[in-house]
Amino acid sequence: MFNKLIAAILPYFPEKFIWIFSKAYISGEKIEDAIRVSKEFKKNRTDVTLDVLGEFITSLEEAEENKKEYLDLIEVTIKAGIDGNFSLKPTSFGLLIDKEVCYNHIREITEKAASYNGFIRIDMEDSPCTDMEIDLYRRLKTEFPRSVGIVFQAYLKRTLNDIKGLMDLHTKESPLNIRLCKGIYIEPAEIAYKKYEEVNQHFLEDLEYMLANGIYAGIATHDKPLIEGAYNLLRKYNVPKEMYEFQMLYGVTPKLRESILNEGHRMRVYVPFGKKWFGYSTRRLKENPKMASHIIKAIFIKG
Repeated sequence: MFNKLIAAILPYFPEKFIWIFSKAYISGEKIEDAIRVSKEFKKNRTDVTLDVLGEFITSLEEAEENKKEYLDLIEVTIKAGIDGNFSLKPTSFGLLIDKEVCYNHIREITEKAASYNGFIRIDMEDSPCTDMEIDLYRRLKTEFPRSVGIVFQAYLKRTLNDIKGLMDLHTKESPLNIRLCKGIYIEPAEIAYKKYEEVNQHFLEDLEYMLANGIYAGIATHDKPLIEGAYNLLRKYNVPKEMYEFQMLYGVTPKLRESILNEGHRMRVYVPFGKKWFGYSTRRLKENPKMASHIIKAIFIKG
């Protein structure tokens, strides 16, 4: 109850106050901030995926602006010598306003990235978006087979069937590329597993199917039991190092991230940035009230 109360109140505090805890998880407001952070990761054997914050827009004008920002980001990132991976949320490009406009925007971004041998990751959002985002991935994967990937959330009961349903697009030359995470959006029990043990069990079941079938796996977790489970599966199926990577969020469990690197595994960190960081921070807080206790510690203990 305490966490939920704090999560409900914090969005009404001044932005400067919220930034105290947000800056640990967001690289900054500008492209230059994201590039600076990315270069630091590069020095430490770590790849990145860059994300411009902003989702659930209300106009197609915003969608156009977001597209232009991504096109600029691709140019700047490649020129800076940063690995060209980019994550995007389809709602930022009008998915819930006009699906075809959204597709055309993301197709243009993907085409730009592909011209530099870059890669676009379509993030998965809440359940009303799931089918539309799978359809987006299908269309883009057909045209840009090695330049686009998708995210699936293990807590959704449909996920394993959704992965299996994409196998017609999967080939040895251009395998499916899937980031698997637990999932953070609040969903009803009818469609989502709620218990920690259940979610972990299905995460590993989904991951095993992916590894057993040659799907490129982005293993996105900060959970030690899942990391150990992933290690076991990687050994079981003798998965080549070029067919998987671990993925983590910027600012989260850096010591655990370092231990994975020291084991010889590839690591990629999700680096968000942008002027819309406030909405991102408060939304994530509402979706995961357990963060509240960490925020209080960040403010009053770490200064």
